[in-house]
Amino acid sequence: MAAANAKKKCRKYSPEYLKFGFVPSFTNETMPMCILCEKTFSNDAMKPSKMKDHLERIHSDKKNKDLDFFEMVKEKISNRPNLKNFFKAPPSADNEGLKTSYSISLNIAKKGKAYTIGEEIIIPAIKDVIENVMKENSQPVLKCIPLSANAVQRRIDEMADDVEKTLTTELQHCMFSIHLNESTYTSSNILMAYVRYNSPSLNCIVDEFLFGKYLEGDVKVATDGAPAIFDRHMELTASLKERVSSVRTVHCVLDKHHLVAKELSGELHDALTVCIRSVNKIKAHPLNSQLFAMPCGKDYKDLNQFLLQNDETWLSRDDSLQRLVDLYDSTVEFLIYVDPSLCAELNRCKNHLFYLADLYSKFNEVQKRLQGNDVTMIQTRTILIGFQVKIGLFISSLARKDFKYFSNLRQLEEQNISDCDLEIYIRHLNNLRKDFNMRFEDLEKMHIPDWIVTPFDVEIENADLESHLEDELVDMCVDLEAKYLFRSKKLIDYWNNANTTTKYPKLSATAEPFLLAFPSSYMVEAGFSHAIAVLTKQNILNQEEFGDLRLKLTNLQPNINTLADAHQTLPNNINKFSEKSIALYNLAWVESRTEFPKIQKGSSSGK
Repeated sequence: MAAANAKKKCRKYSPEYLKFGFVPSFTNETMPMCILCEKTFSNDAMKPSKMKDHLERIHSDKKNKDLDFFEMVKEKISNRPNLKNFFKAPPSADNEGLKTSYSISLNIAKKGKAYTIGEEIIIPAIKDVIENVMKENSQPVLKCIPLSANAVQRRIDEMADDVEKTLTTELQHCMFSIHLNESTYTSSNILMAYVRYNSPSLNCIVDEFLFGKYLEGDVKVATDGAPAIFDRHMELTASLKERVSSVRTVHCVLDKHHLVAKELSGELHDALTVCIRSVNKIKAHPLNSQLFAMPCGKDYKDLNQFLLQNDETWLSRDDSLQRLVDLYDSTVEFLIYVDPSLCAELNRCKNHLFYLADLYSKFNEVQKRLQGNDVTMIQTRTILIGFQVKIGLFISSLARKDFKYFSNLRQLEEQNISDCDLEIYIRHLNNLRKDFNMRFEDLEKMHIPDWIVTPFDVEIENADLESHLEDELVDMCVDLEAKYLFRSKKLIDYWNNANTTTKYPKLSATAEPFLLAFPSSYMVEAGFSHAIAVLTKQNILNQEEFGDLRLKLTNLQPNINTLADAHQTLPNNINKFSEKSIALYNLAWVESRTEFPKIQKGSSSGK
């Protein structure tokens, strides 16, 4: 008997059985189910003869129906809500749609847009592309891509948490430097920090956003050696050195450079004030601005766009003084009718204006070179020390009445520049050089070993090296592969290249602090600008609870596949233990059709 049961064949369903009105059962695919009466039979009934006999005896009115009729009935039953459809795991298309939802949410955060842009713009755009270009039904695709405002916010927060975990994990196993700065906007104090380190995942040195925290109450942060605030808060640098004696601290060179540039003599300061008043006289009044633009013509289409200025933000507008020089004649002609007294003052300080335009253009050129993501302390020292040397050249050239370094002054006739004016300019440049030497004295005295900048040109016998570094430097100097790598890469990339750190770990570790140190607050200042933009567009009252800012500023990429797969776990687990519930539901459905046939047919007679 056991042998007979073992040899019993289990019949499989064939698509041809649909013409008899049979499909695989919802609960067990080895058992046939009639789609007309929704009755399930045993596996023995999965024979064409038995299926045909059931159709002719029980559903004789349907025996002559074609295959299209049965396919329509099958599709209607398949689309009917039931417990299996509720519990089954989403198909792969849904998972890809979830990943797409994460990707779109990431782009929304990167661009600093509002969460509602998903439903308002992106979904209609996808719909238009699918229906108008691809000529397909867009509903199946759109259902798989959740982009509601709440969904986008959840995606952004999840990705921000994932990026933060990656960052903290990497920082636990490497050397890094931190830059802190405080800013006040929207009646709040925010402390922002960036970190620079060699990222294993990106295989390069990156400037990464670390955190942004609101400071509550009267809490302040002094990082530039300023006196302690409220007499009970220590200056941050001194407090940090008490806890970590080997820490190195550097104040922002951009701030120092800005303070140097603001030092003007009385005559030059008065001239700058007149220039600011002249520009603001035109730009602050819309009617004056429009009237001024008319005589300039098309040739001055870009130049006539004056910028509203004050002496605090002058350095941030690199072309403002130069624009005033280029449009000096038009400005004077316009001010004669608008403000004659201001016009006379501008005429008297014409030479000073041209000198300041030349000098500030040089300041702004240095400022631009000091800004960027990958500027190192070595580059900063080279730029600033080099500018100090150039100031000496400026002084000597003006003393000879040689204006080769001052293009605007060269336009003026030599007799129009008096000796008194030259004395003012030379005295100002001398004071400027002294101020430079005082403010950047620590940078000038900083000892940077020559072998870090030019490792293959150093005379090892005369170099002051420790024994453990000397051995590695000798090996590096004869390493042809390292020499070629040094020529083809930037300094910061060479010392953090995997080939260099593996072969010469001691040299790399010694050079790393000079490459990781933040010379300026450029990254944090840029971060403040992004924070204000995010706050304005998102109307967020407390950004600490949202991941928008981190995703906008980070270089790291969130693991979207892992985050999307995490949402698939719950349905898969439910599917394993829900078969009994599905069977009970289908049984109750069949019984309800038998007991209440009129209701199932849609009759409205029952009340």
